[in-house]
Amino acid sequence: MMTLHEKLEKNGRLFGTFVQNMVNPAWAAFFTPKMFDFAVFNAEHNHLDMADFLPLALALKLKGVNPLMRVHTRDPEMVAKACDSGYDGVVLPYVEDIDELRRCILRGKHRPLNGAAADRFLATGEYPSDKTKRYIEEKNRHIFIAAMIESVDAIEKLDAICSTKGVDAVFVGPNDLSVSMGVPEERDNPDFVAAMQRIIDTAAKHGIPAGGHFSNPAHTRRQIEQGARFVPHSSDVRTIEFGFPRSVAEALGKDVGPIKTTIV
Repeated sequence: MMTLHEKLEKNGRLFGTFVQNMVNPAWAAFFTPKMFDFAVFNAEHNHLDMADFLPLALALKLKGVNPLMRVHTRDPEMVAKACDSGYDGVVLPYVEDIDELRRCILRGKHRPLNGAAADRFLATGEYPSDKTKRYIEEKNRHIFIAAMIESVDAIEKLDAICSTKGVDAVFVGPNDLSVSMGVPEERDNPDFVAAMQRIIDTAAKHGIPAGGHFSNPAHTRRQIEQGARFVPHSSDVRTIEFGFPRSVAEALGKDVGPIKTTIV
């Protein structure tokens, strides 16, 4: 199976989706490698945890769709647990602190280095031996880490975030970012659109892909036109929420109203 790094190098862009509610591995039948490069399993803002999603995540790996875990918090040990469990990497929410980011990358991409040896690596970049270095690089070569840009403060620190070794992508959580900007949910607001362009362009300057998580196809198309290369589109919940009423309405020839859900 190709790593996300290999897919990005081959295709120039990564296209995926979010999984919020699906846990049954039978759902893998509805995914194809031609549809998605990756799936982000969303344990943040959710009653489900990484263990609940794991059967479907592993089933998707067999189909060539790389699973990523959006962890609850920026806890380095949570990152290590996700990567040890079979996910191909993590999505880190609300990244602002560079030291915190480096420690999360350490526990994802340099496992099983820990304790004093890990502290020395952070300080000097040195492994206990060349043999350890080769072992860790091979063991973790597939791990992909994406940092979420969800605040004005994160945008101001974007150069530092993008230049942090081990960050493979950055992408926008539009809900949190728009709230931080003072324009909640205004995804067509010119200031928000300009912020998206700034994030995409800054990431490109550092040689990494960027994008945002949108469910509206027009918003997804717009960001691709802006140069987005890490594109998680919609989710299982949103696909049902938007698609099911549309299908029934077409069958009955009348509006059946939107699905009412409190799921984020």
